[in-house]
Amino acid sequence: VVAIHTGLRQGELFGLRWEDVDLEGGTLSFQRTLSGAKGGPTFTTPKNDKARRVRLTPQATEALRDHRKRQLEERMRFAGLWQDHGLVFCSTVGTPLSRHNVYSRSFKPLLERAGLPHTFRFHDLRHTFATLMASSGGHAKVVQEMLGHATTSITLDLYSHVLQDMQEDAVDRLGALLS
Repeated sequence: VVAIHTGLRQGELFGLRWEDVDLEGGTLSFQRTLSGAKGGPTFTTPKNDKARRVRLTPQATEALRDHRKRQLEERMRFAGLWQDHGLVFCSTVGTPLSRHNVYSRSFKPLLERAGLPHTFRFHDLRHTFATLMASSGGHAKVVQEMLGHATTSITLDLYSHVLQDMQEDAVDRLGALLS
């Protein structure tokens, strides 16, 4: 839910800590990303070395509230094993997640339940977010900032196919304004 509602990269989601989450204000602040280096998981600065804040949809805020409650219950159940890294998305014992485990244990079964092909990648949630933002009239600068792209030209180049499809709608709106 949070991935499709924010457009975050998988490493950004996995590096998210509860201290970065403002459920009352409905925002997430990104300070780090989790990378799966050969020596094990490491936290690094975000791509482009640029932290950013992202506004949450009401659905994403509610999903995070529910997730926090479930996580606290897990934490109590696995009290002797729990390793507190403050992570929003972590294993059942609090450790950083593995991309491969998430794909095979969680994402792939989710694709099956949704009737989506196995060729759908976790990263495609980011593209879906960007496409939905652009097609709903989201300004390119806003989409660029939410995705963490260095420039709007990167955003426009990656999602220009969506913008071309929106041309007819934009021209119709312009015609209505000018009539």
